[in-house]
Amino acid sequence: MIGQDIAFAPLIPLAALIPLAVLAGGIAGYGLYRRARGGWWRLAGLTVLILALSNPSLVTEKREPIKDVAVIVIDQSPSQKIGDRAARTEKAAAALAEKLSRFSDLDVRVVRAGGANGGNDAEVEETRLMEAMTRAVADVPRGRLAGAILITDGQVHDVAAALPSLADFGPVHALLTGDRDEGDRRLTIVQAPSFGIVGKDITFTIRVDDLPGDGDGALAAITLRQDGQDPMMMSVPVGQEVPVTLPLSHGGLNIVEMTAEAGSRELTLANNRAAVVVNGVRDRLRVLLVSGEPHAGERTWRNLLKADPAVDLVHFTILRPPEKNDGTPIRELSLIAFPIRELFEMKLSEFDLIIFDRYKKRGVINNMYLANIAEYVEKGGAFLEASGPTFATPMSLYRSPIGTILPAEPTGRVMEEPFKPTVTDLGKRHPVTAGLTDAADGIGPWGRWMRQIDVAADKGSVVMSGAEGRPLLILDRVGQGRVAQLASDHFWLWSRGFEGGGPQAELLRRLAHWLMKEPELEENDLRTAVDGSRITITRRSLEPDTRPVTVTSPADAAQQVEMRDNGTGQAVGTLVASEPGIWRVTDGEKSAVAVVGAVNPPELADVRSTPEKLAPALKATGGGSFWLAGDGSQVPTIRRVRPDRDAAGSGWLGLRGNGDHVVTGVTQIPLLPALPVLLLSVGLLVLAWRREGRG
Repeated sequence: MIGQDIAFAPLIPLAALIPLAVLAGGIAGYGLYRRARGGWWRLAGLTVLILALSNPSLVTEKREPIKDVAVIVIDQSPSQKIGDRAARTEKAAAALAEKLSRFSDLDVRVVRAGGANGGNDAEVEETRLMEAMTRAVADVPRGRLAGAILITDGQVHDVAAALPSLADFGPVHALLTGDRDEGDRRLTIVQAPSFGIVGKDITFTIRVDDLPGDGDGALAAITLRQDGQDPMMMSVPVGQEVPVTLPLSHGGLNIVEMTAEAGSRELTLANNRAAVVVNGVRDRLRVLLVSGEPHAGERTWRNLLKADPAVDLVHFTILRPPEKNDGTPIRELSLIAFPIRELFEMKLSEFDLIIFDRYKKRGVINNMYLANIAEYVEKGGAFLEASGPTFATPMSLYRSPIGTILPAEPTGRVMEEPFKPTVTDLGKRHPVTAGLTDAADGIGPWGRWMRQIDVAADKGSVVMSGAEGRPLLILDRVGQGRVAQLASDHFWLWSRGFEGGGPQAELLRRLAHWLMKEPELEENDLRTAVDGSRITITRRSLEPDTRPVTVTSPADAAQQVEMRDNGTGQAVGTLVASEPGIWRVTDGEKSAVAVVGAVNPPELADVRSTPEKLAPALKATGGGSFWLAGDGSQVPTIRRVRPDRDAAGSGWLGLRGNGDHVVTGVTQIPLLPALPVLLLSVGLLVLAWRREGRG
């Protein structure tokens, strides 16, 4: 390509040339005004002289055109997987690439955006095509941008934020992959608490809509499932906010999953599901500690429990048994009477955990009240028994109604010998004791205990052993409740730091949480954790279990995930979620759910195809929107347009032609050679002089 222009390079400074030209023009003009002879010849001579001093030349440039850049943005967000949208998208992308390849002055960049695999976790919740579009041409000067074509369903969530960056970008067009006048049913969470008190009710608000609003007034069936338990059914009116109240059964994460039945017009069932994730916290943990007699370890239990500000401890130590009768009048005793009836009949169910420490049958608590404790456990309560030497005697608590819930029976032997508590092979997998030590033999770097009551565990799980390998800590489930039995009263040695002490605080914390059924301490459980778009599946079991689990996506696509046992009672598997929403996990026996992204992600709030959300960007850049018909291969005609012309019309879209170039060579030819011009100027002036002389 060649370009030509006339350039001036004055032989004298402009500061001198301009006054000289004005003076010459004034002299010639005055002569013409007075009609002097030779005036025109004088004007011609002076003009030629001024032009010669201006030194004009013809500049010829060899130019190499620079290609403009256009970008095609392909929407791969979850809503694009609905119906035929994905197929239409690929057909349209291929047709565009073929048409744009005919323009030799155009470079085309293709970028795929909106999917979780792109490395941006936020794209699971929102479709950010404008950000991807501007990032794809960030290295291109605005003077070379031809524009952009978005192949999308129109559900784009970063238009408002991108508008300031679209100045001089070129026309932005949208090819819509859905169908006109689509309808869909969606379930949304209007309001939900982020946490609640265990044992109390939580209330959240839901709403079912039939878009575009043609189902208001009808009833929709809703299925609720709390923490994977049996489903509950309810009906709610369409188009109205409805409060739902459920009890919060445990601490930690509580997941309430809801599913609305399919509507008369459905695009996807993914937004018919929603979840409420509530973190359960305990207001106050009420613990009843009954010490059978004063001893060195009594204060240890009390201090460990009182160290937790969330624990409301009621502690009684039996100092004066009924058989002790020295004739002292009751009114003169400084001891507090043991409120037996109030604790073990009237308020027993108010306690979250009951601990009996070195208790023995002395007639203080009669069998009726001990039977109440056994019944309390079977109905869901938690009981911890720490044995003392009397447990091996006829006064043993095992010889009372409590014995029906204890997992180990005393043999009658008390072993007075030092030993180190040892985590058993089973204990290495149980969440109460797993990880207390990394030693292969289960013995950690902790101090010894000096006494153990020999018991025979005929049920439950022995997670720690002691002297001669005998059971030391036994855990068991009784009815709906749980029981822990510690066959030693030397737990306090660790608290005193004897021979380095031990993990007494962590062990007691885990024991209490397991007894109160905290989900993170379940020994046979299936759980999920979500980090961005990555789902981690953890199956805890007392026996190695590497069976794969089945994971179902919000779009009801199932896949198998392999599980790897890590030797600590857990088998772990991971996968990357390809879309937001509720993912279901099951191993055939247990199930769990994982909520990926926001509880109500904008991506699923409205999945109908629409040009409305992109309209501000299209208007600001002069672009247009077009519906893809059929399989998507019939795309609008593409034209190159000047920057000041319309860029969209009926059946066609335009990409800006900027005409930018680089100069590869320059040739300069003087238009007025010095010697001929000088001779011409002198000749004209001589003619003017002679003409004047004749007059």
